[in-house]
Amino acid sequence: MPSTEPMLLSQRVVQVCLFLVGAIGVLGGSLQMYLGQPETMPRLDNVHRFMGGIYLMSGVMALWAASTIRAHDTLIFLMAATIFVGGLGRVLSISKVGLPEPHALWITYLVPELVIPWIIIAAHVMTKRQLAGA
Repeated sequence: MPSTEPMLLSQRVVQVCLFLVGAIGVLGGSLQMYLGQPETMPRLDNVHRFMGGIYLMSGVMALWAASTIRAHDTLIFLMAATIFVGGLGRVLSISKVGLPEPHALWITYLVPELVIPWIIIAAHVMTKRQLAGA
């Protein structure tokens, strides 16, 4: 049964972050599945589209978690970790093969992937503390 209590600000912060991440995942994953990586070997296109599907469904899960935020605990931390590890993958790629063009676009992708997870974690920890004290 849905709670009639007002949502804590920290819960709302997590919810907004997850809606943002979810929208990015659904749009980005759909685009990756559609475009693939056709200017390379079939193996790389296959992997790219597979990862696009993972990205798309991670976005769907984030949207679901955001819309049912009061029912989740550990899942929130796992989703934040997923986003952060994806960002670390970008950092590793940049360190190995360089920053893709246009640089500003790829930095715009990277920064939220490294920052938003920490906002989610901090806000979720605050929520847990506030609910434990209530």
